Amino acid sequence: MDTDSLNRTITRATEALLHDQKPDGHWIYELETDAAITAQYLLYFHYFGETPDPILEQNLANYLRRTQLPTGGWALHTDGPMDIRPSAQAYFALKMAGDPPDAQHMTLARDAILRAGRAEAGNVFSRILFALFGIVAWDAVPMMPVEIILLPQWFPFHLSKMSYWARATIVPLLVLCAKRPLARNPRGVRIDEIFITPPSTVGLLPRRPHQSLGWFTFFRFADAFLRVLDPFSPKFLRQRAIDTAVKFVDERLNGEDGLGAAFPPILYSMIMYDVLGNHSSRDIARSALDKLLFNRIDEVHCQSCLSPVWDTVLAAQALLETRDQHALTAARRGLEWLRPRQVLDVHGD
Repeated sequence: MDTDSLNRTITRATEALLHDQKPDGHWIYELETDAAITAQYLLYFHYFGETPDPILEQNLANYLRRTQLPTGGWALHTDGPMDIRPSAQAYFALKMAGDPPDAQHMTLARDAILRAGRAEAGNVFSRILFALFGIVAWDAVPMMPVEIILLPQWFPFHLSKMSYWARATIVPLLVLCAKRPLARNPRGVRIDEIFITPPSTVGLLPRRPHQSLGWFTFFRFADAFLRVLDPFSPKFLRQRAIDTAVKFVDERLNGEDGLGAAFPPILYSMIMYDVLGNHSSRDIARSALDKLLFNRIDEVHCQSCLSPVWDTVLAAQALLETRDQHALTAARRGLEWLRPRQVLDVHGD
């Protein structure tokens, strides 16, 4: 690229950023993710036994159909190869939305999933989804006793040693693994046809090529040991652990922005509150989940999170590099929007 072309490109990009700045100074853009997030959003209407808005359900399904690869599956990113996780979940969601299993796009998807190793080859989050819908047994999900939330901080495994996103996701999941709820699923949709073995017989995932044999063996023995201990956990201890997990989520529910301000922890917190009968907190989490929807003409997809802070920082940094006076003014407005949102008076979460 010659200098003139480069300068024209910078000018166009600068003008686009100036145009996109919000009146209060921040920037926010669409955050598209793989099909699994949108598929899960559609499916969890049926988890709760709700009757979804038919236009919304079809617009979610339209997005899934459009993003399907010509070979039948779905990718993790644009122009990427087919991946089993979003493919199995998108197939499930489209079948739930009423697409006939013998439709061409469904046949292509099913064949692609079976060629790629079938639905049982999906990751642990797919296993959790399928267990919640009663497709696979909870024994197909790694053992995560809720009592681990009570472990002391000096213990080798402790929540404080995880990233915040992982903490926010795992804590409500611990309650779900203890309660093992089952989707209402009034349409009774199942996806046995994308499994090679009967789904009820699916066990834990085998070792993957990138996994150390030593660590895999250690955790597999730990999993078996915890399963033996699980029935003997005192009821008072389990209830105390569940109460601790709920308190953790309550303190970080974050109003309309949701736990962790990201789709997975918001969704799991919503299911956790539902299984515990706390419908008011469930509805708060639901409103946070609905904020993640991005509408297009005849299409809707669910974002993994909203990103005004990231987008504002990145846009301001780019504008500062231009040294253009209008760009510098806009960048200062963005930084003024950011400054009062910095958290200085809270340690940790």
